[in-house]
Amino acid sequence: MDLNEIRTGIDRIDSDIIKLLSQRSALVSEAGKLKKSASAVRDPERVEKVINKIKQIAIKEGLDPKIAEKIYRNIIDCFINMKMKELREKISLAIDPDGN
Repeated sequence: MDLNEIRTGIDRIDSDIIKLLSQRSALVSEAGKLKKSASAVRDPERVEKVINKIKQIAIKEGLDPKIAEKIYRNIIDCFINMKMKELREKISLAIDPDGN
């Protein structure tokens, strides 16, 4: 395999990752609609369950679990921030439905 073939493979995988993150984002938004508080959005117990599951998958797939954990903590943090923004907007609209 030459460098161009490797890069093409990486580009394909990157595209797949973005598609999957987009799908995850949509599901996170749906879950966020059901949550009524910041603590429910942050849900540290759920975060740790996800991280532990991801580390086990990483081990099974031959990826260093520390790398998987670091990546997933960043992903989760980004989605928590997104959900917190959505929650603030929902609360803001409930307080002032006209946006004034």
